[in-house]
Amino acid sequence: MPDRLSQLFVRTLREDPADAEVRSHKLLVRAGYIRRAAPGIFTWLPLGLKVRRRIEKIIRDEMANAGAQEVFFPALLPKEPYELSGRWKTYGDGIFRLTDRKGADYLLAPTHEEMFTLLVKDLYSSYKDLPLTIYQIQDKYRDEARPRAGLLRGREFSMKDAYSFDIDDAGLDSSYQKQRDAYERIFQRLGIEYVIVNADNGLMGGAKSEEFLHPTPVGEDLFVRTDSYAANVEAFVTTGLAEIDASSTPAAAVHPSPNTPTIETLVDFANANWARDDRKWTAADTLKNVVLKLTHPDESTELVVVAVPGDREADLKRIEVAFAPAEVATAEAEDFKNYPELTVGYIGPWSESGQFLGEKHPAKIRYFADPRVVNGSAWITGANVHGHHAINVVAGRDFTPDGYIEAAEILAGDQAPDGSGPVEIARGMEIGHVFQLGRFFADVLGLQVLDQNGKLVTVTMGSYGIGVTRLLAILAEENNDEKGLIWPKNVAPYDVQIVAAGKDDSILDAALALAGDLESAGFDVLVDDRAVSPGVKFADAEIIGVPSIVIVGRRAGEQIAEFWNRGTGERKEVHFSEVAALI
Repeated sequence: MPDRLSQLFVRTLREDPADAEVRSHKLLVRAGYIRRAAPGIFTWLPLGLKVRRRIEKIIRDEMANAGAQEVFFPALLPKEPYELSGRWKTYGDGIFRLTDRKGADYLLAPTHEEMFTLLVKDLYSSYKDLPLTIYQIQDKYRDEARPRAGLLRGREFSMKDAYSFDIDDAGLDSSYQKQRDAYERIFQRLGIEYVIVNADNGLMGGAKSEEFLHPTPVGEDLFVRTDSYAANVEAFVTTGLAEIDASSTPAAAVHPSPNTPTIETLVDFANANWARDDRKWTAADTLKNVVLKLTHPDESTELVVVAVPGDREADLKRIEVAFAPAEVATAEAEDFKNYPELTVGYIGPWSESGQFLGEKHPAKIRYFADPRVVNGSAWITGANVHGHHAINVVAGRDFTPDGYIEAAEILAGDQAPDGSGPVEIARGMEIGHVFQLGRFFADVLGLQVLDQNGKLVTVTMGSYGIGVTRLLAILAEENNDEKGLIWPKNVAPYDVQIVAAGKDDSILDAALALAGDLESAGFDVLVDDRAVSPGVKFADAEIIGVPSIVIVGRRAGEQIAEFWNRGTGERKEVHFSEVAALI
């Protein structure tokens, strides 16, 4: 029997929910697909589940085509495997931990690498069992500090995570490519635009990592691209910067610099008081020294100073890659109390080797620089003396950093590492990640098999994730108009919605008869049989977003209906016999 809207568990809303920030969040709640249960946590209603299951079917189809087999793990997991991998600590506050009545520690799974590895270790012992790729579609849990944008960034979300197991690196390359190809097919079938970008390999190392990003203004990730290169900002590597001949640069000189709390005021002061003959000073001539607080997995903390050119901001995402697994935050007033050597507002460079400016050397604090601070480059920077800056401070001559890290933001026009020219900056949302894990988890969890010579070898692994509920939100974000949702046909909750527009019982009877014929032809049908006005029915049809709408009204006795293409807006009268072909 076709579903009837009078019996469907759904209520549409005319007003946007107060906590919704983005279009997809507003429409999915208003159209009756999801309801908020708590910040970043949602209840799924029948309409939402139908769309979600259709997305999952596409994913399952392509996983099967790539040779992957489905399994299913619990979401409540024991602490011990995560202790062995070190992630019980490195996750920090990012996961939900709990204790059972006997005092045993558990977590709500943020991801399942450990469990996949241990399952294969339990069942397989020979190279003859490999290669193997298994996957699941399962909910994940992360204690997001600021859940936002509805399903795009929540505390509970559904993921497809797959893992490949191979005897050697050549096998991993093959498994990786199969999954990568499957991802392209999935996103193409869903009609979602994507860009494949180089990504940071993170704590586990591995030979290769790529993200699939959907370009969107509501995305939380920045990425860079040229015609032949794409990378997220964390993976961008600064290249092609040569050392500078500083033989003619005057000696560094310290000068009073009152009332210069910002880079802009410092540049203005420099041009007014330390004018140079060849050109004006700019922000690019200044060296900004940013004090950061690192919190390590053992909860110990330290301060570091990172130098970046004054015309760029320090990018904490890029800096976090350099200092992983430590958490990185900008130092606050309380953090400076134990470091009187740090002259706030006038911090300049130094190094552990003893080279520094000013009278005091904060030996407990490491000093790092962005790669743009090349040897021979000269800077205006703090002098480590209150109310003073120094000019002509040369890297490699007057100070040597303790190390170099990718710290500065990437700007449009920076040169791509592959030599393909200047990059453009775009914003995107991660929808998939393919990652050559290598042997990290197999090593720490003891996953070995016997090779052809009877020798134990460590298995090499790949990891492949897709955000299922995030995909649904992106489809809603990209497929709507001012009236409501307009789902692509292959993920819509129904193939067709029939609206019985009239009070005469014969109209409803005709609508139900048409619905029965369409259902027999293989279509999923929703009939709006409610005793409400046609205007209410049309408004609900628009917000629910079924792509094909059939209005059965005054000409029902002639088997004439109005076919409404929700995507194009086209409406035309058709005979009942034509409807199936139009859908």
